[in-house]
Amino acid sequence: MSLIDYTLDESVAVLTMNNGENRFNPDFLDAYLNILDLIESETDAKTLIVTSSHEKIFTNGLDLEWLVPVIQNKDMKTAKEFFFQLNRLFKRFVTYPLIAIAAISGHAFAGGAIFTGAFDFRFMRSDRGYYCIPEVDLGIPFLPGMLALLGKAIPAYKFNEMQFTGMRLTAKECEEHHIVMKALPQDDLMKETLAFAKSLNKKRSIVGEMKNRMNRHIVHALDVEDVPYIESGKFNI
Repeated sequence: MSLIDYTLDESVAVLTMNNGENRFNPDFLDAYLNILDLIESETDAKTLIVTSSHEKIFTNGLDLEWLVPVIQNKDMKTAKEFFFQLNRLFKRFVTYPLIAIAAISGHAFAGGAIFTGAFDFRFMRSDRGYYCIPEVDLGIPFLPGMLALLGKAIPAYKFNEMQFTGMRLTAKECEEHHIVMKALPQDDLMKETLAFAKSLNKKRSIVGEMKNRMNRHIVHALDVEDVPYIESGKFNI
């Protein structure tokens, strides 16, 4: 099984992450960027759904088992290249010419929750999984680009509480605070997400242009404001 694969269902590309807890490391990011290019160039899909094959995890964010030794060994070149690669994935999603929908099929923690902010819509499994940004307990301050992505998904009043408490939200709570459109039982998650995706048969050209205009500030944060933080090598991990 590949790290990531996809299938087509009419105008919808369904991308499935198959990398265990789907933690971000260079190989996983390469696979992600490559398959997004493939879907855009070799299909006529108008909408993208992303989900996970793991029984209880959507994605748990950064692969700290890979990253921490890199930083402890003071290999700042590799660490910087990784964060820039991560930003390329974030930028790809916020400017992608297909409407992108996250079918959050389990836990979305830390960088995984940040990643969901890059999507245009989010649905979440209601019977298993939490949505959480525990960086305050991990000792990892958010980069400006990460803050911009979280601000896209989470209302300001709730983000402030989540950031400083590290609280976990259920799917139902995420729905109540408009972080996700719907909280659904596992058996209904993909069915309803797919039905919604098929209703969005929009032209790529207008979708791409709207996302470029709407998310320009996020791209700026990832491109410009993140750079001095990453280049400083002070990752606080």
